[in-house]
Formats: sequence, structure tokens, C-alpha cells
Amino acid sequence: MTTWSGAFRDALISTILVIGVTGPTLAEARVSQEALLTQEPAVAGAPITFGPAAVALNGPWRFHLGDDLNWAGTSFDDSTWEAVDLTPLPGAHDGDQGLTNYTQGWSARGHRGYDGFAWYRMRVQVADSGVDTLWLAGPALVDNAYQLYVNGRLIGGIGDFSRAPPGVFGIHPRLFALPRELWIANGSELSAVIAMRVASLKGVSAPTDGGGVHIAPVLGTEVGVRDHYGRQWLEKAEAFAVDATEPVFFLLLAVLALSMLPFDPTDHFSVWIAAVLTLLAATWFNQPLFWMANFETLRDFVLWRLTIIDGLLLGAWIMAWRAAFGLGQARWIAAVCAILTVMFLLVRPFSTPLLLPNVPPALISVAVPLIKAIRLGFLLLLVVVIALGYARKTTWASRKADWVLLLTILAGSMSIFARELRQLGVPGIWFPFGVGLSLSEISNAAFGGLLFIYLLQRHWRFVPIVRAASR
Repeated sequence: MTTWSGAFRDALISTILVIGVTGPTLAEARVSQEALLTQEPAVAGAPITFGPAAVALNGPWRFHLGDDLNWAGTSFDDSTWEAVDLTPLPGAHDGDQGLTNYTQGWSARGHRGYDGFAWYRMRVQVADSGVDTLWLAGPALVDNAYQLYVNGRLIGGIGDFSRAPPGVFGIHPRLFALPRELWIANGSELSAVIAMRVASLKGVSAPTDGGGVHIAPVLGTEVGVRDHYGRQWLEKAEAFAVDATEPVFFLLLAVLALSMLPFDPTDHFSVWIAAVLTLLAATWFNQPLFWMANFETLRDFVLWRLTIIDGLLLGAWIMAWRAAFGLGQARWIAAVCAILTVMFLLVRPFSTPLLLPNVPPALISVAVPLIKAIRLGFLLLLVVVIALGYARKTTWASRKADWVLLLTILAGSMSIFARELRQLGVPGIWFPFGVGLSLSEISNAAFGGLLFIYLLQRHWRFVPIVRAASR
């Protein structure tokens, strides 16, 4: 997490930050000084004066499975609901984007396997400092959509709740203004019931710790909350910086590959590897597009990215290396590859209710392992292609000459088959210098560099032809 400057930190430390939670259901709340990322117990019932800072509403929240819009109201009695604390452990972050202040979802809190609606409620009391508006940064990570209510009034959220089930978009930082008229005045204090309505879709969240809110919302003055909001976007940008730049490199490599066609129109490798690179560019460009803009729903993401692009990419990957090794006569490889690709495209929609909501659970239980088997079939076919390719080389010198080709295939396959590597226990993401770096990003970088060298080697074959033509 980005630290604040020394001068501002000193000013912040001198600012009194206390939050009280009142009412018949909650006696006290634990909050954190946002800028310092510490969790300190609040003095029960003690109102506070906000300085240029903000506090994370870690809780305890009242939590309940189910859905009833009456649960947003101020008069609702939530005393029988369970208490949920969203205080993150020191250094906690999610395992995908590397977002900080991460906490486990309801699957790790006794509700594993649940999908549907749930509510979080908290009664908040703050000192009336005379400002016209307080601000709230929404939860930065939620499975999978949410609406925010203050004293029964819908403030906003992420997701289309007019659908059944709700339409889900990538969760990203949101900023909400809470003007004075939303609050209930009580002498020198203001109070409110903040409620979050969360929808978690079936088959989407991680089974071990998914479901619900993972990063607590933050309440405070405009200066403090906007600063926190900006840092949330900075974390998001850091998480997808590589994903946004790698597609450019892949497309440049595709142009380089296709530039060989004028010299050898029969070079099928150039066409297939250009297709692979284009599909990889679409894959990685789609990541920031989904997570940082309300442009694509989760259903669109699963259909376009996880079904069509993935299926075509697996098939093109095999065909590219078949061509690289000169195995054009082994037509059975192309036939098996085509069968696996068609099977993937047909079976994948049945492996999740996102695309076909009325799919029977029994059919999903068959489709999920079948998709895994198809992917393993692609992997096995790739091993066969490599083995046949090297078997054609009769001398050690000829095999040694293709070491760049082999390293290129291995590096790229670590990204293409990253899912299988994770199942073997290989970590999917690391955090050097506090920034998340995924296995796929590392392998893509290595693949791009090695492929560039390999393409230059293939280009070098045409140098004598060009020299002869220029004489």
C-alpha cells in the first residue's frame, strides 16, 4: 500500500478518529485508521470529529443470508443476525489482483457453497462537524454485485439488480456522496444505518473463501475518502498494467510473423502463430476491460473470453507448433485438434449456469470434469507434437539447434495451461515489492522474448534469398 508523506502523516496522527455504533443491536465497532492501516478498538458510543481522513468500516457488521428490501430500513431489528468482522490481517491481499485489506468471504465463515443474496448492516454515529456531505468509498472487492443503502435509501452500487439473477460487472472502486439530509441528526451527532445488499452468483466465487464483501467500505471527509479512492484505483492500475501492455507486444509479434509470408507463402507457422498472438492479445486486453469498466458483464466475459477465445487459442496453439516442427503430413494431429476444439466450445457453456441458467446440476457435474479432460487432451497432444518433432531430427546437432523453439513452447504453455499448474500447487500470483505479478504475466513475458528470437531465426533463412535478388 502506498504510504503517505511524513508531513501529512503527522497531521493525520494528531487528528482524533473514533467511530461509535449505537442502537439496540451493536454496542461498539472496531475501525481502522485508513492512512496508517492499523486496526484500533473504538471507544463505545464516543462520537468523533473527522479531519482530512477516513476510517474503514471493518465492523462488526450484522450479516444475514437471504433477501428482503425491508432490511435496508432504520427500524429493522437485526439483533438476531450474526456478527461479521471485515478487519483484514496485516499484509492481507486477494490472490488474483493483489488488492490490499482483503478478508475472506462467507464461504470461509460457515456458509460454504451458498450462492444468492445476503445483507450486511451497520449503525454508524459520527460527530456533526458542520460539513454538508460525508463521503463513502464502496467495497473495492465483492462477490459478485452489490447495492448500497443509507437509512433505507438506495445510494448506488455495481451490478444490474433489475435482472434475475442480477447482471454482474467487474467490481471496481466507487465513490458515494452522503449529504446531510441522508443522516439522522441527534444533537451534536449524526447517525445512519449503512446496509449492503450483495448477490453472489452460482459457480462464480471461489469455493473456499468466496462470497460477499472482501474489502470494507471507507467513510470520512471528502479529502480523506477521495485519497483512499485514488489509491484503490492505483492498486487496480498496478494489477492490470502488464495485462494492458502485453497485447501491444503480441500484436507487434503477429505482424513480424506475417512478414515472412512474402518470402514463403506456404509457411503455415506464420499464420498459426499470428492467430495465437492475436487471441492472446484479446485475452489479456479483456482483463482490464472487464475489471475496470462497466462495459462487459460477467456473462459476456465467460462467453467471449473463457469459452470462444480459450477454445480457439488452445486449438491454434497446437497447430502453430505442428507447423513449426514441419509435421504437415501428420494430418491426424489436425483432426484430433479440431475435435478437441469443437468439444471445448460445445461443452464449456454447460459447465456454468452463467451462460445457461436452466442447466440441470447433474449436467454441470458432468461438463466440469469433461472440460478438464479436454484441456488435458490438448496438453497431451502438445507433448506428442514436441516428441514427433524432435524424433524427425536425426542428429544431436539438429536437435540442439531448436532449443529456442522448445523454450518458447514451454514458456508459452505455462500461460496457456496455467490452470493445470495451479492444480499442481504452483502459485498463481506473487507479490514482489508489494505488487501482484501472476504466473501468466511472467510466462507471457518470457514467451514473447523467446518468440521474438525464434522469429528472427526464421527470418534469417531468407537473407540469402534477399541478397541474391538484390544483385
